[in-house]
Amino acid sequence: MLDLKNLTIEKAHQSFLNGEFTCQKLAGEYLRVIKEKNKELNVYLEVFKDVMEQAKKADKRFADGSAVLMTGIPVAIKDNILFKGHKVSAGSKILENYTATYDSTVVKKLKEAGAVIIGRTNMDEFAMGVSTENSAYGVTKNPHDPKRVSGGSSGGSTACVAMNGALVALGSDTGGSCRQPASFCGVVGLKPTYGSVSRNGLIAMGSSLDVIGAIGKNISDVEVIFNLIKGRDEMDSTSVNLREGLSFVKNEGQSFTAPIIGVPRHLIGEGMDHEALLNFEETVEKFKSIGYAILNIELPYVKYSVPSYYVITPAEISANLARFDGIRYGIHKDGENLEDDYLRTKGYGFGPEVKRRILLGTYVLSHGYYDAYYSKATMVRELIVNDYSLNSHYYRSGF
Repeated sequence: MLDLKNLTIEKAHQSFLNGEFTCQKLAGEYLRVIKEKNKELNVYLEVFKDVMEQAKKADKRFADGSAVLMTGIPVAIKDNILFKGHKVSAGSKILENYTATYDSTVVKKLKEAGAVIIGRTNMDEFAMGVSTENSAYGVTKNPHDPKRVSGGSSGGSTACVAMNGALVALGSDTGGSCRQPASFCGVVGLKPTYGSVSRNGLIAMGSSLDVIGAIGKNISDVEVIFNLIKGRDEMDSTSVNLREGLSFVKNEGQSFTAPIIGVPRHLIGEGMDHEALLNFEETVEKFKSIGYAILNIELPYVKYSVPSYYVITPAEISANLARFDGIRYGIHKDGENLEDDYLRTKGYGFGPEVKRRILLGTYVLSHGYYDAYYSKATMVRELIVNDYSLNSHYYRSGF
């Protein structure tokens, strides 16, 4: 039996190279764990039938010398990321039994690297929620305590990594959907900078905020995943080429200039858990002790981030989800006429939280309210961005 708990991408890769175990052996171990735990935890909505076939192809790449770091690495994908020929539902009844007709850009990159895509993980419907309780297919339980939730909306992906159901996973993050469930499940979740990862093939929630993120047990694994999936994509006009990828780990003999860390202490308010605050202060002192410069900063407009988020996001949801009409794809419910078709299809297919956000978004975009709400929220977002940009410029100038 393999030690999945302490396995990393680098360790697995070296084991493949050294012949300690094969890609098929590793995939089989993860399938064994899934068989034991998934029924109780409801992490995977589907385990793909071609897992062992993918693993066999990965073994051939090691045999012919074409393997790379991600070859043979078991990966789970959130149920809003398209994988051609496989079902994808975004956790919603309205896309029940829908099959993806093309690969998302991130899945293309995983396939090119020879990764083994295990299955699709549970999520809050259309990524709207923080607990997976809004999934049309049941709640994902926390592997550390099944009486608790795993967080959301990428709760299935984070729980999957925590229960040893895949070595790493992909999620999506709009307003915390990789980072928050990662904290609940004791794993690492990264929301990359907007535009650094292509959104092509990601079922949209809020188009100006959605980012595909990486989830792993440690920072180095998340670094590997991000550096694989990042980059400009002609299928996504908002994507950009980064000058360099992530590099969290200093190699032996490598020079290292510690960056400045800004600490917005004004955000530490009443009601913060004492143990969490203690851990925070200990972390700050740890950074100081290894050479990082710590600078107390002010972010005056960040207090408006949640109100502006809850105007901008529902507005974009209202626009994005209008396409799910039961005619082009997804389920269809017959009505007495076309309008009744729409009402019956969406009434059946969308859950309560999705309906609530669509209604709110439609309201803020309606005549007479666009300027009063949506336009002002986008202005506030620019002020928040400027807060961070000004502080970043301040650091670079040497403060």
